[in-house]
Amino acid sequence: MSYEDDVLVQTSVIKRKRLGLEERQLDPTESGALKRAEAIAGRMPRTAALRIVVDDETGELESATILGQFGEVPEDFALGLTG
Repeated sequence: MSYEDDVLVQTSVIKRKRLGLEERQLDPTESGALKRAEAIAGRMPRTAALRIVVDDETGELESATILGQFGEVPEDFALGLTG
């Protein structure tokens, strides 16, 4: 079994009282993703840096780790990552 490990910055918005995921940006390093997320949080108030592990064979999400949250990230944000 082979896994793909990605680090990304995810922004989100609240539309009609529901969390909606917006723009995703891949980053090569965790520290880079954290810096980018912090910078984006100035204009997008709900931003998080994430590490995502996906099974290459099935495409299923194995794990999602929130590296850092900036701004008003809802408590149920991690639940929205699994789709």
